[in-house]
Amino acid sequence: MGYARSLTATTPGPRQVDATKAERLIADGTVRLLDVRTPDGVAGPSRWLLENADLLDGGQALDVACGRGRHALLLAAAGWQVRAVDRDAAAVEELRGVAQRLDLASTLALDVLDLEAGNVDLGDAVCDLVVVTRYLHRPLFPALRRVLRPGGILLYETFTTAKAERGHPKNPAFLLEPGELQQLVAPLTVVRADEGERDGQMVSAVAARKPTAESA
Repeated sequence: MGYARSLTATTPGPRQVDATKAERLIADGTVRLLDVRTPDGVAGPSRWLLENADLLDGGQALDVACGRGRHALLLAAAGWQVRAVDRDAAAVEELRGVAQRLDLASTLALDVLDLEAGNVDLGDAVCDLVVVTRYLHRPLFPALRRVLRPGGILLYETFTTAKAERGHPKNPAFLLEPGELQQLVAPLTVVRADEGERDGQMVSAVAARKPTAESA
């Protein structure tokens, strides 16, 4: 089964937050969740995700370069149908085990995917939310824009070139130039943006919405 087909296999509808599951991670009954560590030691979510929770209505989410799953677990616990992808097979298998222990396996689908292999196809208009943090591969942006449904939200946060002055990464391929992120997400509509020091890291962040047919 292809990636896009598997995402659209379940028709999304109105969702209620499962507070019981979410409390195992951090929940207060909404997507507004506290930045703590899970019982399995997975780091809590990015503050950028929490600050933009009011933009999120539920549905299908994609966590790109998910790592150990701090955002995938959060969203699955809050009632989203989540797809999480990463090139690190060991990290994906570890996340699979955590999801099973937290009874989230039915709402969290996992794939090992090399996002830098070229011509990556994430699907067309199948996601209401795409989350990317601490990862940058510039050729991937067309696929990120394409996978969003009209009205869907891209939450993106990663390091800027100022980070190289304070530590790693130093490779410019992994660092954003000032103002670059807003250019990369175009023609999505930037709803919110921030650039500078956040939680001790030099980052750039955007919340951007895919235009609907009416607003395009």
